[in-house]
Amino acid sequence: MSRSRAGAWLSENGALIALVVLCVLLSLLSSDFLTLTNLLNVGVQGAVTAILAFGVTFVIITAGIDLSVGSVAALSAICLGWAAGTAGLAWPPATLLALAVGLACGLVSGVLIAYGRLPPFIATLAMLSVARGLALVISQGSPLPMPDAIANMGGNIGAFLPIPVVIMVVMGVITAVVLARTYSGRAMYAIGGNEEAARLSGINVNGQKLITYALSGVFAAVAGIVLASRLASAQPQAAAGYELDAIAAVVIGGASLAGGKGRAFGTFVGALILAVLRNGLNLLSVSAFWQQVVIGAVIALAVLLDTVRGRNRI
Repeated sequence: MSRSRAGAWLSENGALIALVVLCVLLSLLSSDFLTLTNLLNVGVQGAVTAILAFGVTFVIITAGIDLSVGSVAALSAICLGWAAGTAGLAWPPATLLALAVGLACGLVSGVLIAYGRLPPFIATLAMLSVARGLALVISQGSPLPMPDAIANMGGNIGAFLPIPVVIMVVMGVITAVVLARTYSGRAMYAIGGNEEAARLSGINVNGQKLITYALSGVFAAVAGIVLASRLASAQPQAAAGYELDAIAAVVIGGASLAGGKGRAFGTFVGALILAVLRNGLNLLSVSAFWQQVVIGAVIALAVLLDTVRGRNRI
């Protein structure tokens, strides 16, 4: 293998290598890390972040950003709890309502960005505030109970397979298929690579941006439902700060904030790195305060590496 090919391979699979090294290191430091129970726990802990990150992957590939996914997840869960409780709907239509709320939030952000010409940072920051506020208004600031059918989603299939992990994998497969096998997926890469060139080549850039942010909203709604199932209730302040973890997972997984690059598998690995790191630090009894420092340093390193890769491509 030539030096250039080796460098490209390392750049493409750096996150996976980092995950393997991290797992080996933690297994040496803690005998509890490699147990089946703990590994499944890592999967459950990382499921919500991974699902959010899959949706954010679409956005970042187009050189956009979505800061609203945590708040949209909370709002969708609150709407589910309200519909199944106060409104008395059965859980299937209540779940569809929650997904529709996520879709609507994504579409509003997309309209503001594509047609209102607002920067994605500003549009989604506004949606973050609106969605969190609506969640508090609808719930009156109090948790709403989940119907049993939704709460059971936080459990297992059979003796040990957690349902949140299954949902995470399914959403990851959907992301991979959209990016690799659909016109919209190819358009996302084209827009992120060069928006003007994509427009001149005949791509409906505004329409594709709507689809991109709508997908991010729907994925956020799914993440909100999964989180509510784990908590057995919808919390209006749930998923606060999760948008930063989601963006970090995408960047750690090899996507470029400049757009045009990203993979579902890379995002999955990035989310696992964050989950494994938090789990390992807990096993090692590291203070929660220091955990924030470590996570922040990892995020900064990932963005720095992305910047270096970008300079090397120029």
